Amino acid sequence: MPRDSAVNFNVLHRTCKLVVLLCFLHISVTLIFYVRSLDIRFAFVQNQQSQTPSNRLGGSNFTTKTTLTQKQQVTPAQTRPEEAGTPTKKLETCPETSPMLVGPLRVEFNSPVSLEQIVKENPKVQPGGRYRPSDCIALQKVAIIIPFRNRDEHLKYWLYYLHPILLRQQLDYGVYIINQEGDEIFNRAKLLNIGYMEALKEYDYECFVFSDVDLIPMDDRNIYKCFSQPRHLSVSMDKFGFRLPYNQYFGGVSSMSKVQFLKINGFPNNYWGWGGEDDDIYNRLASKGMSISRPDGVLGKCRMIRHDRDKKNDPNPQRFDRIAHTRDTMHKDGINSLSYKVLKVEKELLYTKITVDVGKP
Repeated sequence: MPRDSAVNFNVLHRTCKLVVLLCFLHISVTLIFYVRSLDIRFAFVQNQQSQTPSNRLGGSNFTTKTTLTQKQQVTPAQTRPEEAGTPTKKLETCPETSPMLVGPLRVEFNSPVSLEQIVKENPKVQPGGRYRPSDCIALQKVAIIIPFRNRDEHLKYWLYYLHPILLRQQLDYGVYIINQEGDEIFNRAKLLNIGYMEALKEYDYECFVFSDVDLIPMDDRNIYKCFSQPRHLSVSMDKFGFRLPYNQYFGGVSSMSKVQFLKINGFPNNYWGWGGEDDDIYNRLASKGMSISRPDGVLGKCRMIRHDRDKKNDPNPQRFDRIAHTRDTMHKDGINSLSYKVLKVEKELLYTKITVDVGKP
């Protein structure tokens, strides 16, 4: 009997040692994987921080401008990190959904923004407001076109928020500010037509985003690109209580492919003053059998910078009559009847500003 007890004790002792050894091995493996996961998370956070702007807002009125000649202008094709004589790695197409997106954003207009600070926080943006990813081939080449006159403070906020968003969306894009010269009545739609024409002179864009300068998206998953149908991007404005004012509304921010834009002969040129051109564009799209695509009300949220109506941009008294005759006028009023004069092209560090004479009503 004592002998059996000794044997049982030895077996139990060996079993305990084996269990302790297995526990130690399990703990060691767990610690190794934990440490590795911390390294991965740390690298991810560093990458996110490098892609998003600092919360610090400067207040200076620093103006940034390049003095590049037409031949010296930097294009995205010249900014690839490739050295002469070094074998280049073939880039793959960027993923359908960018891994750098962060979702809902906090958008505020309480503190002033300086151009100097925006330039420092967006070192990857090239002169003229151009960018394309260096580690993959963007899915689309996008021209962002903004009709403009005397809205410099609003433009600073737009640049401050949109450049980081567009970079995270992994777009091959350029920003074009189409500035109407003089004090004549403002013509938003004609400026958008001009932006389309001038952007194509610089690059083979295939998608065009038309945006008011006072609208900022509140979620970077609302991608500024083109879809199979014309896209209305600003579907949920704070101005309208984060809902559409009416189902046919196509104002604020929208996108169209080159094919879609030409199919409707571009935008109308004869809407002088405020209002009407968005409804005319909707009628053009509907007459060509196209429908409006939209993100949902959450992704499509955006904030408007509050301001008084611009001078020389009073409501257009002829807008309702013109909207009623869109089908009759769209084939002769649009990109095929566009006339204007370019007065100046300025390659700023954050955007390309094109000042034009659009004529008179």
